[in-house]
Amino acid sequence: MQKIQILFPDPIMVRLRRLARLQDKPVSEIIRRAVEESLARSPEPNKTQQRIPSFRGGKILCSAEDLRETLYREDLR
Repeated sequence: MQKIQILFPDPIMVRLRRLARLQDKPVSEIIRRAVEESLARSPEPNKTQQRIPSFRGGKILCSAEDLRETLYREDLR
C-alpha cells in the first residue's frame, strides 16, 4: 500500500469524519472504498496503441521535385 497526501475542503472533511464515526471506520477506509467504487464504474483505459489521427488531403498536384518551382509560379498567386 502506498501513502499519499490529499487536500479536501473543510465541508467535505466534516462529512467524511461524520460518516467515519457513524460507520466506526477510519476516514482513510471511507476514502479508499469510495475510490474503489468510482474506479469500478469507470471504463478501463484502452491498453492498445492509439491510432494517430489522419486525414485525406486530396490527390497530389505536383511532385516533390517540382514543389519549389510550383510555389513560386506567378500565375498561381
